[in-house]
Amino acid sequence: MRVVFMGTPDFSVGTLKAIIEAGHEVAAVVTQPDKPKGRSKALVCSPVKEEAMSHELRILQPQRARDEEFIQELKAINADVFVVVAFGQILPSSIINMPPYGCINVHASLLPKYRGASPIQWAVIDGCEYSGVTIMKMDEGIDTGDILKTEEVKLNPKETGGSLFERLSDVGARLLVETLEELEAGTVVPVPQNDAESTYVKMLDKSFGKMDFNEDAVKIERLIRGLNPWPSAFTFINGKMLKVWDADVISDDSACQLRDGEPGEVVEIDKESFTVACGNGYLIIKEVQLEGKKRMDSGSFLRGNHLDEGIVLGE
Repeated sequence: MRVVFMGTPDFSVGTLKAIIEAGHEVAAVVTQPDKPKGRSKALVCSPVKEEAMSHELRILQPQRARDEEFIQELKAINADVFVVVAFGQILPSSIINMPPYGCINVHASLLPKYRGASPIQWAVIDGCEYSGVTIMKMDEGIDTGDILKTEEVKLNPKETGGSLFERLSDVGARLLVETLEELEAGTVVPVPQNDAESTYVKMLDKSFGKMDFNEDAVKIERLIRGLNPWPSAFTFINGKMLKVWDADVISDDSACQLRDGEPGEVVEIDKESFTVACGNGYLIIKEVQLEGKKRMDSGSFLRGNHLDEGIVLGE
C-alpha cells in the first residue's frame, strides 16, 4: 500500500520500521517541527524524523495540520492510507477522510478504556492486570473511532511506564502491519466502541509526580512505577527534591515489626534501603535521585548522605 506515516516520539518509530520492512511504500512521513532543547536552544528533530532520514524518506513538518497548504500537499501524494501513531496534533476531518482506507491509528490501550494522551502510565498507576494495543479507524472524536484489531498484554508485577511503553510499541508495530494486510484484503470488520465504557486520561505533567504519603503504600508504589521514567515520582528531603525510582511495599508480616510513624516519616534505615510510613502501610525505598545528583540505589545514597530515623519527607 502507498502510506503516509504520521508520528513523532520513540513509541512511533517501531511502527514506521515495520511498515517499511513489510514492503509498503512510505510516500511521506509527517512529524512535529524541530524543537529547541537545552541551554543552547539548538533545534532537535523528533525520533521519527531521525528514522525517516535514515531511509531517505520525504518529510513534512507542518506547524498546524489544519493549514490549507499542508492539506493540499497531502492530497497531492495520493496515498491509500494514513497511519497515525502519537503524531501530536489533532487532524481535521478533511485529512481524516482523505485516503481511501482512512486514517488508521495505533493506540496504546484497550479502547474504549483510557482514551487520551497518557494511557500507558495510567494502566500502571491504576494497577491494571492487562493493557494492550488497539488499532482504530480514526474519526473526528478523541480516540472514538471503530476498532479494527486489538491485542492484550499482561502487566508484570514490577512493570514501569517505560517497560510497558517498549512492549506496547512492539505489539503495535506488528498489529498495524497485520491490519494493513487485512484492509487490503477486505477482511477487516470494524467494531464500534461502547462510549458508556469509556474513560479519558489527560496528559501528565511534572507536578503530578509529587508523592502524597497520606495515600496507601500500594497506591504510591504504583505511581512510582507508572511515572518511571517520565515525569517521575518525587518528594523533598531537607528542602531538596528527591526522585524515587523504585520501591517495594512491605508485607503485612514484616510491617508488624515496624514502629508507627506519621505519613512520610522514615521509620527504619539499613545499609541498602530506608523505610517510609504511609497513610496505610510502608514503603522500602530502593532507588533514588537527589536534586543535582545522579540516579543511584538507596545504599549508595545512604553512604553519601546522612539520614536519621524520624525525618519526615515532603516540603
